[in-house]
Amino acid sequence: MMGTLLNFKNLYFDAFDNCEPKYLVTFLKVYSVFCALMLFMAIYAFMYRAFTGFEF
Repeated sequence: MMGTLLNFKNLYFDAFDNCEPKYLVTFLKVYSVFCALMLFMAIYAFMYRAFTGFEF
């Protein structure tokens, strides 16, 4: 598990090496963290609904 996370971290940092312009790189990094957070929240919400019986 730790090796996989380190591999993803290395891919993430290597993807933005020597990229220009810097403001676009910063925006893409912030946006990727935002997307990861939204994905985590969607998975959490689905799991919560699944374990509570999908009652609305």
